[in-house]
Amino acid sequence: MTVTAVDVLDVRFPTSRSLDGSDAMNPDPDYSAAYVVLHADDGHEGHGFTFTIGRGNDICCAAIETLSEYVIGFDVDGPAALGELYRRLTHDSQIRWLGPEKGVMHLAAAALVNAAWDLAARRAGLPLWKYLTGLAPEEVVACIDWRYLSDALTPEEALAILREGEDGKADRIAAIERDGYPAYTTSPGWLGYDDAKVVRLAREAVAEGYTQIKLKVGADLEDDRRRFAAARAAVGPGIRIAVDANQRWDVDQAVDWVKALAEFDPWWIEEPTSPDDVLGHAAIRERLAPIKVATGEHVQNRIVFKQLLQAGAIDFLQLDAARVAGVNENLAILLLAKKFGVPVCPHAGGVGLCELVCHLSMFDYTSVSATMEDRVIEYVDHLHEHFVDPTVIENGRYRAPTAPGFSAEMRRDSLVRFSYPHGPEWRSN
Repeated sequence: MTVTAVDVLDVRFPTSRSLDGSDAMNPDPDYSAAYVVLHADDGHEGHGFTFTIGRGNDICCAAIETLSEYVIGFDVDGPAALGELYRRLTHDSQIRWLGPEKGVMHLAAAALVNAAWDLAARRAGLPLWKYLTGLAPEEVVACIDWRYLSDALTPEEALAILREGEDGKADRIAAIERDGYPAYTTSPGWLGYDDAKVVRLAREAVAEGYTQIKLKVGADLEDDRRRFAAARAAVGPGIRIAVDANQRWDVDQAVDWVKALAEFDPWWIEEPTSPDDVLGHAAIRERLAPIKVATGEHVQNRIVFKQLLQAGAIDFLQLDAARVAGVNENLAILLLAKKFGVPVCPHAGGVGLCELVCHLSMFDYTSVSATMEDRVIEYVDHLHEHFVDPTVIENGRYRAPTAPGFSAEMRRDSLVRFSYPHGPEWRSN
């Protein structure tokens, strides 16, 4: 199954107009996708993307164009080939100099890697989570780049984890297909929303079956206290409320700010400081206990995740489907999290990320962690209508995807309407 052509599209949604997605560091996000279509010689397509929030999409699309030459002519049939493709996209010495293995080039690699997995799963006639679940432990391990990981997790340890996961796998597959996977929602908590909207959406979330919501914080302490108090009063003491600072604070500021919110019982503080500051996260976690610390959506690669785990810096690991270089690297991160006993609660606050990350969490349950305890997938209630196989939530849980592939394909009319800068949505504004 050889790739014969790669299409790259710049797709942007004007979410800044309604302040959907707004937070303390990103007040005007236009949720965007650097979108890829792989065309194979057998007629199949693979769809993938990297999430950005506007102007950065220009650079990301250009990076994908640069990396596309490594995909055209490549046979992506099977997990061994997908492992080799990952290495081709991340190991070129001259391009690697721009990272290494981080930044825009890593985002670009994610779009292509994810599209290749979508192509393979489509060809197999399986949703990606089930395609991954059906791989032998040796095949999963072969997909992973083990460089820099062996001091924390060896391939042999990973094999042991995956072989242990074979026991009871059929029952867990049945449970996923029957019951889905727990979700929490950020939809009530965007920083640009007024108090009345926060309260209304928080109450609606509980009525819809969610047992956890999330609020954005970090711009103004008194505003945060007022909004948090209103949300807590609206949902009562039995609902978990996480808070997310989106990297706003220094270490001491993070500790002081969250202590000022402690009376409202925050479940976790997310991204309290720079995502690169491993020791800062460890210090915040120690000083704020029992309030928990979560991060990961901006963690650059498996190596930084390794250090966060080694340092005991996080209570929840929030992997992102496209921040690191796609499925292969996220397989390594899931296995690292299992080794260190840290629950994975993926980031999904962006266009299409809900559609992607549920596949990774469901594979984690069937084959790696074998548990859903304290595990939830983020959900945001916008832009799903643009996808061919959109996320379905029932009673606060993700339904298991059933269509073949990675659920990444956007509707053709949406790709046309929201293409930037010439799509109708942008020409009219």
